[in-house]
Amino acid sequence: MPLRFSPPLITVFGGGGFVGRYVCEALLRAGVAVRVAQRHPRRAHFLQPLGQVGQVDFAVADVTRRESVEAAARDSTAVINLVAVMGRGMRAINADGAANVARAAAKVGAGALVHVSAIGADADGEADYARTKGAGEKAVRDAFAKATIVRPSLVFGPEDQLTNRFAGLLAMLPIYPVIAPATRFQPVYVRDLGEAIAAAALEPERHAGKTYEIGGPEVMTMRELTRRIGELAGQERELIDMPAFASAAMARLGFLPGAPLTWDQWLMLQQDNVVARKARGLADFGIVPTPLEAVAGEWLARFRKGGRFAASGPYSTVG
Repeated sequence: MPLRFSPPLITVFGGGGFVGRYVCEALLRAGVAVRVAQRHPRRAHFLQPLGQVGQVDFAVADVTRRESVEAAARDSTAVINLVAVMGRGMRAINADGAANVARAAAKVGAGALVHVSAIGADADGEADYARTKGAGEKAVRDAFAKATIVRPSLVFGPEDQLTNRFAGLLAMLPIYPVIAPATRFQPVYVRDLGEAIAAAALEPERHAGKTYEIGGPEVMTMRELTRRIGELAGQERELIDMPAFASAAMARLGFLPGAPLTWDQWLMLQQDNVVARKARGLADFGIVPTPLEAVAGEWLARFRKGGRFAASGPYSTVG
């Protein structure tokens, strides 16, 4: 009979990443033991103070190496997979790696598996990212039929590569070129997403076998999102919509002024990234989605003149 931790043990692959830290925080608050599994677990040691003594464990794991995944998943009552890439290695990580995690969860007898995918995942999609995420979902279902699949839209939060990157570029450029200006997104706050993922692992009797699409309270075009970030960061700029042919040509070269843009990213930008009508979402977890304006001013204040101590503007952090 396999050993079981008391309290229950949930292994989080990629737990030290942007979304992972909020998933782990929610799990630790719930009182379960958490094992953070990733290639360089030392980079996740910042999580240790969030738990009680002995509540946080660490394991070396590479989702492309089946043996290391099985070792990390040992004794788990539930498993969460957050590992994904956009770029080199997508097939090995997004598809084959997801399969390795699901098979390991089944092999160790875990009672729940939560696999984080993405809105737009499609095994027949045009973009490599969409195809590999779609293939990953299928592999997960094949290996662990009762897996919960969570598909978020764009995710924002203090450590993100969304609002911070846009704000940084707006600070550098007097005129900002907006690519795919009409494409729609439904950005979700990372803490809301983390709570939902944790709940899916903690309550498999409610969430097993279901697919959720997770978005925030607002649907925004790329142009609207860019403008909103600029306002919050105190970096309002003139926005110029890039013609599709021009940004497509730059994507072929792998570069757009101020930021890299791959052809695969360009293909992903040709489709809206919003929650499907009637899809299960945050409401099914009892979570009220957090608007961008309610929180983003806290971390984007550093881009304002005078930084976070600036006293002017509607999003000031002082006064």
